[in-house]
Amino acid sequence: MFRPMRVAAVALALLAAAIASARAAEVTFDDTARFLAGMQPSADSPLVPLTRDPGWQRHAKFFDGAFAQLEQRQLAKIRSWADVNLTAPRPTMFYLFSGPDFLYADAFYSKASTYVLGALEPVGTVPDLTRLPRGSVGAALYNVERSLGSILSFSFFITKQMKVDLHTNQVSGTLPILYVFLARSGKTIRNVEMVALDNKGGMHVGNDNPGPSATRGVRITFAGPDGEARTLYYFSADLSNASARAAGFLRFCETLGPGNSLLKSASYLLHSGNFTVARDWLLANSATIIQDDSGIPLANYSARQWRFFPFGRYLGPIDEFPGRYQERYAELFTRAQPIDFGVGYRWRMNESNLLLSVKVPGSEIVPAAEATSSAEPPPRPPRPKRPRPPEPIPPPPGRFFWFR
Repeated sequence: MFRPMRVAAVALALLAAAIASARAAEVTFDDTARFLAGMQPSADSPLVPLTRDPGWQRHAKFFDGAFAQLEQRQLAKIRSWADVNLTAPRPTMFYLFSGPDFLYADAFYSKASTYVLGALEPVGTVPDLTRLPRGSVGAALYNVERSLGSILSFSFFITKQMKVDLHTNQVSGTLPILYVFLARSGKTIRNVEMVALDNKGGMHVGNDNPGPSATRGVRITFAGPDGEARTLYYFSADLSNASARAAGFLRFCETLGPGNSLLKSASYLLHSGNFTVARDWLLANSATIIQDDSGIPLANYSARQWRFFPFGRYLGPIDEFPGRYQERYAELFTRAQPIDFGVGYRWRMNESNLLLSVKVPGSEIVPAAEATSSAEPPPRPPRPKRPRPPEPIPPPPGRFFWFR
């Protein structure tokens, strides 16, 4: 009579052990991020055997050195600057034209609870690394290194190079780079979900149908060292006027604002007439904007609505972006405070410019015509050519010799 009960009890125990073993054997999002970042995954992770591979060990050693240098050269100094100058943080930060650059979003706005990044680059995928064909893990890690080459060296992504690197491997798109940056920033990833926005800004998860003009993205829930839950959104979004009007990305962002915004190495797109929707949205929905001169032209800020705090040196755009010199920007920077780090296209220290614009509390939206006249006079005739500072040259040759 008791034997069947004993058998059932043993079976239940075995089933429970099997379930526990299966759970222990799952590859978590956080372990995957740590592995890609060259950091040891948890002790019971199925990825641990792969860390014995000489290719992963070389990868880990290289990333240890590269991120330690970046932390000392830039990130720690940016956080110190932000602690002094950003005294009223908002819960949300917006970073348009960002690529997968969570690294600098976190450095400037470490106190944010919601990060929203938007750029053209695809979201991509990170497969179960234990199921990749033998010998392909090393290639995947090398591809991640290539994708991060320019931002580790110069503080920005080289867009043309990214278009190649983000499509050439099973570990593709922005997602693996976001994983690396989260892990190397001391974050713990708790969950990752693919999401989509319909044209009204409504969010869809799983099998929901967001409609034909959906904006695809990812939602990553993570915790910082303090254990507080935070959210990172990345959306693959075309921010040119026609697409920005038709899609729901900016409508979704509006539900989270006003926020603090970051613009860095933005290819001077907001100087173009084809990006006025994104530009006007940022001006309307930002409490503060940190940018280099590749962001919003000074002419589009209202001096009645904004207060300007310049830092660093304005040397004008590099040769890849002719015709974007701003006389008033140069005048503004004659009273700039120094900074001890480099950022943007002129990534060398003592050559970078950073403008903190703070919206006047209670100020109203100023018509575009008035904004132009209040911040900068009408364009002047072309100025005579004069010698420009020498263009930045890459750091000493190293692993990223191909970035030239």
